[in-house]
Amino acid sequence: MFNQLSDRFLATLKKVKGQHRISESNIDEAIRDIRLALLEADVNFKVVKTFLDRVKVKALGQDVLTSVSPGQQFTKIVHDELISILGQDTSNLNLKGQPSVAMIVGLNGAGKTTTSAKLALYIRQKLKRKPGLISVDIYRPAAREQLQILAKQNSIPICEIADGDPVEMANQALAWARENFVDVLIVDTAGRMQVDADLMNELARLKASLKPQDVLLVADSQLGQQSVNVAEGFQKAVGLTGVILTKIDGDARGGAALSIREAVGVPIQFLGTGEKVGAFEPFHPDRLVSRLLDMGDVITLVEKAQEVIDEKSAKEAARKLAKAKFTVDDFLKQLQMLKKMGGMESLLSMLPGMGQVSQQLKKMTPPDQELKKIEVLIQSMTLEERANHKVLNGSRRLRIAKGSGLQVSDVNRFIDQFEKSQKVMSQMMKGGLGGTRGRFPQF
Repeated sequence: MFNQLSDRFLATLKKVKGQHRISESNIDEAIRDIRLALLEADVNFKVVKTFLDRVKVKALGQDVLTSVSPGQQFTKIVHDELISILGQDTSNLNLKGQPSVAMIVGLNGAGKTTTSAKLALYIRQKLKRKPGLISVDIYRPAAREQLQILAKQNSIPICEIADGDPVEMANQALAWARENFVDVLIVDTAGRMQVDADLMNELARLKASLKPQDVLLVADSQLGQQSVNVAEGFQKAVGLTGVILTKIDGDARGGAALSIREAVGVPIQFLGTGEKVGAFEPFHPDRLVSRLLDMGDVITLVEKAQEVIDEKSAKEAARKLAKAKFTVDDFLKQLQMLKKMGGMESLLSMLPGMGQVSQQLKKMTPPDQELKKIEVLIQSMTLEERANHKVLNGSRRLRIAKGSGLQVSDVNRFIDQFEKSQKVMSQMMKGGLGGTRGRFPQF
């Protein structure tokens, strides 16, 4: 996400880092480049002006002019001001009610219903609280059925009542939540194709009746500046406590994220990072800015690893590597864990200084596509072959190639790379790094 904006920022900051001294002239050039980058990313023009005014004032201060590393200092100023625009701290849900109520609002097409299910799953898995769902959208065809399906697929309690007045339905759901010891009731409300008086009146009635602890706007990140207008409309009519940005995985620009917080004054609380119900994460301003400026996001990387990697399995894999007994089947398990963590490209984006590597990857076949081929290849092997690849003769390799839609040469290349990597990793686990320098295969 935000690849386009990140590339432009890095190119600009690289020019500044090459300067021995920061002056008003080269600051103006950097400011101009950043302005263009932000406007091309569809960031609200008022937000752009506010941001750049702050950066320029700080960059021309005495501390910067006499700094030993002025380029690095300028990068830090940009970093700090970006965090200031996005919000200094991670914002949490208000869970004080019995039950607490979260109203999900937004326009049609932003992903309110899926986001409601995502939020419920997050509350259960991460906050260890019991969520409950209710849809009061009686206008969009199959809206309530969609939420029911998502709830049942993920074993989330849902209040199933007949269509009626949305306010009455919500009040019945509130009573249902108390009877079923639900901690957080998530109310999926109706939307429209655009902000209108009827929608806002209905939402205002719901809010007055439910007295929700959270009113969360679901906004499509790909709308850019338009998302600010939508957020302002809902904020004025209903009053928001936070924003959930959806379709972040398809947004290379980042205009919505960099505009809403500053323009509307409510925090971005969550990001929808994919279509699956589990593709949902809290919004951490500092981590996003670090990724944007190629400083990495090791904290998120560690958190993802802790969620996916089983400690016993990891120790067993390390033991097998040390004894050169790491099998193709073991490698398949590692690939599958990598996919659960978001894939190779996602993990690379969280490592500091990987911006240049990402640029090189754009000229090559994406690593996740290559790993997918390898996964299909391994799944075309029998359990015996995965446990001992030495049994692979010519006929077996031909069968595997046909089963995976690849060539025999691809199978041969994989086995050759696997054996080399197996040997190198064994040496590394034993501390023999000196003998491996320059010989690590492209695997």
